[in-house]
Amino acid sequence: MPTFAWLTRFGAEFDLLSPERQAQFMAAVAEFVEDLRRGRGFRKGLRVKGVQGATGIFEMTWADDGRATFQYGQPVISGQTHVIWRRIGGHSIFK
Repeated sequence: MPTFAWLTRFGAEFDLLSPERQAQFMAAVAEFVEDLRRGRGFRKGLRVKGVQGATGIFEMTWADDGRATFQYGQPVISGQTHVIWRRIGGHSIFK
């Protein structure tokens, strides 16, 4: 099972999302976790890709205007992927 952490800024931005948007993100995270467990890459619908100009930072699309950025951290549990969530919101988080 992958482990997760989030930056303070991510937590504050998540709290600003409506309950509906939070639920959309959590549904996408369930798919994200499933894909990590399978180890065959992410499904196309999540549109996981590197953030241009930010080496080691990735973005995931979880709604029409819902984006979250993350990076991989040092494993907390040996052999398990560790994800650090960085930002969440609309496309404006890239500015």
